[in-house]
Amino acid sequence: MTAQRQLHLGAILEGVGTDQHSWRDPDLAGDASIDIDWYIRNAQLAEEAKFDLVFIVDSPFITPDTAPHFLNRLEPLTLLSAVATQTRRIGLVGTLTTSYWEPYNVARQFGSLDHISRGRAGWNVVTTGLEGAAQNYGREEHFLHADRYERAHEFVDVVRGLWDSYEDDAFPRDKAAGLFLDKAKQHRLDHKGKHFSVAGPLALTRSRQGQPVIFQAGDSSEGRDLGAAIADGTFAASQDIEAGRRYYADLKSRAAALGRHPDHIVVMPGLFPVIADTDEEAQAIARSQQEALDIGKLLVQLGRAFNYHDFRQYDLDAPFPDLSGVTLNSYKGHAERIIADARENRLTLREAATRHGQWRSGFVGSPETIADEIERWFVNRAADGFNLRVTRPAEFALFRERVVPILQKRGLFRTDYTADTLRGHLGLPVPLHRHAPHPAEAPHDLVEAAE
Repeated sequence: MTAQRQLHLGAILEGVGTDQHSWRDPDLAGDASIDIDWYIRNAQLAEEAKFDLVFIVDSPFITPDTAPHFLNRLEPLTLLSAVATQTRRIGLVGTLTTSYWEPYNVARQFGSLDHISRGRAGWNVVTTGLEGAAQNYGREEHFLHADRYERAHEFVDVVRGLWDSYEDDAFPRDKAAGLFLDKAKQHRLDHKGKHFSVAGPLALTRSRQGQPVIFQAGDSSEGRDLGAAIADGTFAASQDIEAGRRYYADLKSRAAALGRHPDHIVVMPGLFPVIADTDEEAQAIARSQQEALDIGKLLVQLGRAFNYHDFRQYDLDAPFPDLSGVTLNSYKGHAERIIADARENRLTLREAATRHGQWRSGFVGSPETIADEIERWFVNRAADGFNLRVTRPAEFALFRERVVPILQKRGLFRTDYTADTLRGHLGLPVPLHRHAPHPAEAPHDLVEAAE
């Protein structure tokens, strides 16, 4: 099984951290989240370790209690364009919302990044969970959850249509004949839908990988439906291997039901390992990190899934509060998991905050133990790969220098790149141009091989 599949690794570059504690690491610069040199250097380190991609998180709303990295950070497309000029092979994935942008702008921006990077761009499609974002974009109320996903599906369809504005041989650039463009190979989109009306064409050709890779991270039923329909990869949030296997099987079965090849969606859960020379040392580090947590900050992080609901108003040691009057028009899938877990296990608020108000790692141990667990998830189809959280320098170094070589020795992970594009790294096909002749027998997402 492992000989036929390739483990994939991504690096989530989080600067000073999307938790409330990593920023205090003495080896981490306090301005890492706005220091382009920090991103470039860590992208280069990930590239030296042969990672598939680096990933930049984003959201359009903050509060004074928001995690340090979110409070002060660079915009993803600008950041990744700079990183593209200082790297050669690693994929570059950025988050951008479909709720508060326009398809034409997004098609142009990610298409440009794809050209700048020579086919290494990826777009993490999000619908924006935080209701406060609405007032940053001239709206009094946030889009309803179901409407966000309906809008997102149409949004991606429009963007992909714009990326196909030119056939691959549309520009003869024949100086002798004075022919720059073959006009028959430029195509207007003329889309008129429920949410968008876009004429096109986009003033940009396709890149070496055809179109940027689409990622998606929604975990509600609507989110999984969207991922199954539009995603080349998903950033899963599975807490343990059994949850991972359920998510993996569910997502790929939804994709197959839509006529897609299930292997054309790469499932990559988040990875937050605690690594030391021995399992005992790693477990001691994990305990000390747990003991150092500030319950007030955990309550803030817990509240983010509920549109920053203020959990500090409740008794910490009473049962998890009744949230029937609280809107779930935010990170719905995550919020529903928290409520269900609290009910099923009769958690107090303190216990729920400790469990869900931080990044919890099920990967604690020596490099060998971490590699064993990664392999277990991969072989048992709970994941096709992982996205490693990168903030504390020593933790990243341990993973690159101690864990990756074990995975390589076992034949699970590449020792060198065999492709130059993000699609190539992920083993994904290049989408056929919608205006080119299509093989009649091919599923709609099964096309020519990636570079």
